[in-house]
Amino acid sequence: PLPIGKAEVRRRGQRIALLAFGALLAPACKAAEALNATAVNMRFVKPLDQKLILELAASHEALVTLEDNAIAGGAGVAVGELLSANGVTIPLLHLGLSDRFLEHASREELLSESGLDAGGIEAAIRERFAELTAISGMRSTG
Repeated sequence: PLPIGKAEVRRRGQRIALLAFGALLAPACKAAEALNATAVNMRFVKPLDQKLILELAASHEALVTLEDNAIAGGAGVAVGELLSANGVTIPLLHLGLSDRFLEHASREELLSESGLDAGGIEAAIRERFAELTAISGMRSTG
């Protein structure tokens, strides 16, 4: 059986950990591969796997939350609240849907337009954490 509240580390990497909620696991894993980052299938928003999140914050230099949901009030915000409540200071990037009306399109088109496909995820992480991704051997997915 699936243990309630337990996330699954899908790939071990260095420096950056990607915490994927919901259907963004596949593009997150692809981006993590290109970035030599850790990829985690969070599985649950409530309850969060607090122990694993705190372990990842201690062993990485930055965290990225990914969700195909609005960022405002979303899973990434809950991760930020957990870190803050535990006195953990770490660079944190939230990737998800902006708080705006989305035009009608296919799911793939909407994710691509929102930068939530593998290439968009990788590009956003490289832009925000340039100093952590400027390592030889990191190859782009795009």
